[in-house]
Amino acid sequence: MRFHHPDVDTKPPDVLVLSAEWPERALLRAQLIEQGYEVVAIDRWPIPRLYRRPAMKPRVIIVDLRDLPDPRATLDEVRTILLPDRVVVLMALGTVSEDEVRHLGFNVIDRPVTVGDIVAAVGRILAATP
Repeated sequence: MRFHHPDVDTKPPDVLVLSAEWPERALLRAQLIEQGYEVVAIDRWPIPRLYRRPAMKPRVIIVDLRDLPDPRATLDEVRTILLPDRVVVLMALGTVSEDEVRHLGFNVIDRPVTVGDIVAAVGRILAATP
């Protein structure tokens, strides 16, 4: 598993990005870092145990459903780590229905979408949560 993490002894990341596609994951991570956020990017679920610990949980999780092996199971597990209103889900055709994702309480972003749109959504969630 490929991921980047801040020094473990510091603070939890602001954002954890889960995306199977490295170009999108890298672009999103770079833009979030440019905005001043601490970011961890991973390409598959489950997330490393370190980021499941209460003191190291990210403030926001972004889940890109495109090419995830089991998107529904991933969303179910994400809800055990972070409240759904602190999770941004990027929709993808042929995965989970948008209505189902909204019903679960997640923030939904439809494609096509820009990196700027995703970063703005993360900024709104971070501004609304301590």
